[in-house]
Amino acid sequence: MAFEVRTVGGQVHTFDSFECAATKLAPVCEHCRCRILGHGVEVAGQFFCCAHCAREGAAELGGQIRDAVGARPS
Repeated sequence: MAFEVRTVGGQVHTFDSFECAATKLAPVCEHCRCRILGHGVEVAGQFFCCAHCAREGAAELGGQIRDAVGARPS
């Protein structure tokens, strides 16, 4: 029951569990160090798990970040 994950960079990885794939490939939040398994937030090339961590971890840019969950386009 193995599966392959192909990255944007062309790498191919074979895993037998989702946990192993996440441990190998999921980015880590720059602020709280948790694995980012959802959409996350990118600020100036840094990855954060949520807008709160982006505001805390990239204080000079984090104030511009807003959570998109539940937001509707204007």
